[in-house]
Amino acid sequence: MTEPTTSRARAVATALAPLVLLAAFVWHPHLHGRLPNAPAIAEAVAEDPTRWGLAHLAAGVASGAVVLAFIAVRGFLRERCDDRWSALGLPFIVIGSMLYTMLPGMEFAPLAAVAAGGDPEAAQRALQPWFLAVLTIGALVFAVGVLGVAKGITGHGILSPGVTRLVVVALVVLAVSRFVPLFVVQGYVQAAAAMVALWPLAARMWGPSGRPQPFAANSSPSAAMPPP
Repeated sequence: MTEPTTSRARAVATALAPLVLLAAFVWHPHLHGRLPNAPAIAEAVAEDPTRWGLAHLAAGVASGAVVLAFIAVRGFLRERCDDRWSALGLPFIVIGSMLYTMLPGMEFAPLAAVAAGGDPEAAQRALQPWFLAVLTIGALVFAVGVLGVAKGITGHGILSPGVTRLVVVALVVLAVSRFVPLFVVQGYVQAAAAMVALWPLAARMWGPSGRPQPFAANSSPSAAMPPP
C-alpha cells in the first residue's frame, strides 16, 4: 500500500476500536454490584441466553480491535520517530488484551449451565477465583504496555502539547479502568477513555501531515552542522 493509504488504514483501525468496545458493553446486560456478581450473572443469563452469548463474543472482538488500534499507533510512532517506548509497550498490550479476552470466555460457563439445566450461579462462583486472578494480572500487564505507549507519545512532537496531555491522561484512565471490578467502569469509562485517547491519534494519522517522515538515524547536533 502507498503511505497515505497505510496511514488512513491505521486511522480507521484506531478510530473504530473504541466504538466496537462501547457497542459490546452497551449490548452486554448491565450487571450491578462488584464483579463478578454471580447472582446478577445467573439472572442475566437465564433471562436471555442468546444475548449473553453474543455479547460476550462481541467483547472478545472488541478486545482484538483494541489490540489492532495500538498496533496502528505503534506503527505510526515507529515511522514518525522510531520510538522505543511504544515498541516495549506493545507486547504487554497484546498479552494483557489476550488475558482480558479470557474473562468473557469464562462467563460462557453459566451459559453452558443454563443450557444443560444446571445452576448458572454455582458455575460462576466456582470460576470466581480464576476470574479475579486473570482480571488483575491482565489489567497489570495491559497497564504496563499502555504506559509505555503514553511515554512514547510524550517524548515526541506527534500532537500539540495540550492534546498530548489529554491523550496521556486518557490512556492512564484506560489502564486504571481495567482494575476496577465495576461494570460501569469496565464498560463505559473504559470505552470513553479509549475514545479520548485514540481519536486524536486517529485524526493525526488521517490528515496529510500524518504521513510518516523519514527518520534520521544520526540525529546528533554535530551531524546537523555544515562542514567548515
